[in-house]
Amino acid sequence: MSLLAQVFAVIAALIHVLFFVMESIVFSRPEVWQRFGLKSQAEADVLKPMALNQGFYNLFLALGVLVGVALVRTGAVTSGVAAVMFGCACMALAALVLVSSNRHFLLASVVQGALPLLAIVLVAVHSRG
Repeated sequence: MSLLAQVFAVIAALIHVLFFVMESIVFSRPEVWQRFGLKSQAEADVLKPMALNQGFYNLFLALGVLVGVALVRTGAVTSGVAAVMFGCACMALAALVLVSSNRHFLLASVVQGALPLLAIVLVAVHSRG
């Protein structure tokens, strides 16, 4: 697994940790829930349990990718690449679901999915060469 693929995967994981913080820790703040297109504290209060759950999904994906990169770095390359590829594929596919649900989320989808997709492409290219 190339160093560049690892860098893209780690940055994607860190972005997903940020999503976790936003969705699971600070979601009740107006400056946060407004970023998700909500219009009132009442809407945020209704969606808070779902956001908490979604945030933890993002955290678990991030941890899977970070563990995978750590495995690659310590010599367990096959296991590490598998973990990174699975986590990045989930991130990229979730970005596709996001934009397909609402085209207004195009930028958010690109932020969520571009780096994991680049990591996947680099792993695929590296494994062929």
